[in-house]
Parts: sequence; structure tokens; C-alpha cells
Amino acid sequence: MMPEKTRTIRTLLVDDHALFRESVALVLADQPDLEISHCGSIGEALELLASRTFDLVLLDHDLGSERASQFLPLARQAGFEGRVLVVTAWVSDTESRRLLRQGVAGIFWKRGSLEDLAESIRSVAAGGPLPEHIQASMREAADQNEPQGPAVFNERQRKVLRFVLEGLSNKEIAWRLQISESYVKAILQGLFQKTGVRTRGQLVRVAFEQYEDQL
Repeated sequence: MMPEKTRTIRTLLVDDHALFRESVALVLADQPDLEISHCGSIGEALELLASRTFDLVLLDHDLGSERASQFLPLARQAGFEGRVLVVTAWVSDTESRRLLRQGVAGIFWKRGSLEDLAESIRSVAAGGPLPEHIQASMREAADQNEPQGPAVFNERQRKVLRFVLEGLSNKEIAWRLQISESYVKAILQGLFQKTGVRTRGQLVRVAFEQYEDQL
């Protein structure tokens, strides 16, 4: 009897960091049942979806000036009927709920292993959720990095945060406040720690989503 042919899962990885997506695509392509394409923006993704059929999209949440939540309605309008797994370094609880309401199959943290990612791809592409042991490890990792209670900013932190929201650079903020640029960086690090984020872009989103009353 002829052996059953392995089903190929046609996967599109959308991530604006070229090194990450190229490295992940290269490793996953060694899996006999995975076919990996990749691109760096929502526009490029929509073009690929229009020209080829994909079973699954691996979607970064933070695509520079674009967000994962912008992709879902556009992809559906374009006729994409496959599933979407968000693969991200960080996303707020509010945004996670929005993405799940939009229909993403799950959220996979980039701190997870490539082995777990491959297993998640197979589970999601087959119509299921993330494997339970992977969900548990994701929840544990999220809990370890979750700030304990709402952050309270001091006046200097609020001033720096307002300037960040205006789009000012560290140098410009330092000039406005008449402090050193290294002091601005230290204040930003304090804001990152209090809010549990890692980048200015994440800080801006969290500030509007969770700390508008302190702005």
C-alpha cells in the first residue's frame, strides 16, 4: 500500500523585521509539511494572498506603522479564508481581546521555541487552538511579565510620556525639560518597567489604552 502523502501547510509569515522572518522561514522550511513564504507589510501580504492560496498567516502584531488588527478585515475583504496566528513579542490585554474578537486563532509569543511554533502551526491549520501545553507556557510567560497593578507615574515621567506621545526624540525632550539626554533615557526605562513594555511604540499604545487618565 502506498504511504499517505503528507499534507503541505501553505504558510505566510508577515513581520517587518527581515532578520526574524528570514531566519524563521529558513528553519521552518526544513519541515516536510510546511511551505513558508514571507513579507514585511500588510500591503505585501494582501498582494501575496491575491496571487496565491495560503492555509495560514503568521502575523506580527507590531508592523512598524501598521497593526495586526488592520490586517484581519482587509484580508477577509480580499477573500482570504484561512486562519491567522499572531506571533509577537508583546501585545496588551486590550489588543489581545480585540484580535481574538476579530477571529485570530491564537497569540504565540516570540520567546517560544521554533519547535512549539511548528506544532502550533499544525494545530491551528487543522482548525484547532494552540496546543494546551503551549497555551499554558504562554500564559505563564505573560504572567511573569505582567505589571503588578496599574502603574502610577510621577510628574517627570508624565511630562516625558506626553512628549513621547507628541513624537519628540530623546534629544528634543531633553532640551524641552532642560535635562540631559541620558536622564531622559533613564526616565523612559522607568516607564518601560512600570508598564511592562519594551519599545516606544508599545509605550505609546499602552499609554492611550490603559493610562489616558494620567496623561
